[in-house]
Parts: sequence; C-alpha cells; structure tokens
Amino acid sequence: MSGWFSIIAAAIAFAITASLGKVTIPFLHKLHYGQTIKEIGPTWHQKKQGTPTMGGIMFITGIIIAAALAVPAYYFASREAETVSLGSLSVVKIWAGVAMGLAYGIIGFADDYIKVVKKQNLGLTAKQKLAAQILVGAAYLGILALFGGDSTTLIPFAGAVKMSPYLYYPLALFIIVGFVNAVNLTDGIDGLAASVTGFAAIVLMTIASLRSVFGMSILAACVAGGCIGFLIWNFFPAKVFMGDTGSLFLGGMFVALAFGMDLPIIIIPVGIIYLCEAGSVMLQVAYFKITHGKRIFKMSPIHHHFEMSGWSEVKIVSVFSAVTLIFGIITILLVYFGLK
Repeated sequence: MSGWFSIIAAAIAFAITASLGKVTIPFLHKLHYGQTIKEIGPTWHQKKQGTPTMGGIMFITGIIIAAALAVPAYYFASREAETVSLGSLSVVKIWAGVAMGLAYGIIGFADDYIKVVKKQNLGLTAKQKLAAQILVGAAYLGILALFGGDSTTLIPFAGAVKMSPYLYYPLALFIIVGFVNAVNLTDGIDGLAASVTGFAAIVLMTIASLRSVFGMSILAACVAGGCIGFLIWNFFPAKVFMGDTGSLFLGGMFVALAFGMDLPIIIIPVGIIYLCEAGSVMLQVAYFKITHGKRIFKMSPIHHHFEMSGWSEVKIVSVFSAVTLIFGIITILLVYFGLK
C-alpha cells in the first residue's frame, strides 16, 4: 500500500512544482529577482546574469503540499492508523524534518533576498548564516529527543553500538549543518543539485521502505517528485535557479530523511557527491593557504574543476547523478543484507 502512496505523493509534488514554473518564473522576472553571477566563477557563466533565482519556492511548495496530503492519507488508510497518533515519534520525525527543511529554506530566502535587493553576490554574513543553521539543527535534534527519539546510534547493525549523548549530539549537529551546506555548494551549475538530490531521494525512499518506515518513504518520494518537476525549468539551459532558498531546503530534507529513519550513517555514501563538493572546497582553501597561492583543482567546488577541464554542464550533471545512483544502489544492498 505504501508504494502506491509514494507514487501518488511523487506525482503530486511533480505536478505542483512543474506547474508553478509557468507563473513563478514570469513573476520573478517582473520583480527583477535575477541572479548576480560571481566574478570569480567561470567566465562563461556571466551569460546567466539575470536568470531568476529563488525558484526553490516552487519545489518547496510542491513537496510540502504533497506531504501534507499523502502522509496523513497513508496513516489513515493503513493499519498504522490504529497505533500512530499526532504525538507519536514516527509522525514527529516527519513533520520535524519538514519544519527543519523549511527553516533552512527561510535562511536561504533571507540570503537570496539580500543578494537580489543589493544586486551583488553577498547576503547574510557567514557568521549569521552559520549561527542560524546551528540553531535550526539543534532545535530539530531537541524536538526528536523531547518526543522520545533517544537513538544515539550513528552506525546501526553490527550490534548497533550507541554513543554517549555528549558525543552524539554535537557530532549529529555537525553532520546536519555540514551536509546542508554541502548541498548548497552543489548548486553551482544548471540542474546539478536537483538531479543529484532527486536520485538521492529515490535511494532514501527505497531504504525507508526496506526498513518499513513508510511515512518517511512517502516524504522521500515527495522530495524526488519535487526535484524532477523543478528540472523541467532548471535543466540546462536553466530558466530559473533554485537559489539558497532551494538548496538549503533540500539539504535540510536530505539529512532529515536519513535521521528520520535512524540511519544517519547513510548520509555519507548516498551523499557522496555533496561530500566531494564540500571536501574539494576545504582542500582547495587549505592547500592555497599552506602553499601561498597554489591550487589542487582548477577551481572549486569540484564541478567547476570539471567545467574548466572542458566538460559540459550536461556531462557533469549526468556523471555526478550516475555516481549518486551507483553509491545509492550499493547502500541499498548493504542495508538490505544488514537487515537479514
């Protein structure tokens, strides 16, 4: 039964997101909410100057509406309705995750709005953004703990050894904030973040179904549907960018899905592209400082390195998506055999 609800949820999120493009993009054009392209980026990106940003509101709307319709419908229609209440942990995990994603999206919206109004690629300061992200992540973990989410296991199976809460919660918060920003860094070329996250969501949907966490599976389907619907407008050549509004929201939803099924460790293999994007930036900065001006990559994040090496945006998106899918399939198999 949950499979049908997942399909319906994905279809709703896709339809709403894709349809919103017809009204949102002209509206953003009318408001002159165009992206200011960084001068330090590839020179050929300058032709994208003025492309509407903040398009993430399209899939945020689609995902939230789809979840609001499909998740309650599933619980009412299934046997779980007899044991699941509004205050039960399984339901709290879903809506706390949505709330976290939305809160990160609001931080991104504030950042985008400042950039658009000032017509420059600045926004919230790094300290302001980081402080807000830490507060949101801490609130999410606090809500789960408040409603009985006492799992402090980062690596399940193999005896599911739990960590001390004094170690687990700071580490969990670091992972949440880190990966939210890593998804943000991935949004650098047309269709990349939406494609990678769409595949990642499909993988997480499958894993949630294997673990019988069907509410979380439906939520993952909503994210996948929203990403695919957005690609209609965001794939090369993009007619709209998601902005920090969208990328921070997707980052929040990605980590919420993994933590929501008590399997945060899968963030690493399923989010391998996000990890590489963030890792390339850290390596580049560290090496530049140590060597006083030398670089490992032609440009970071790493998708820009491949651009500078002659890869087309479509090729980068295709390869990065394929890598996500391959690592995702491996993760699905590991989870499957781990449950045996």
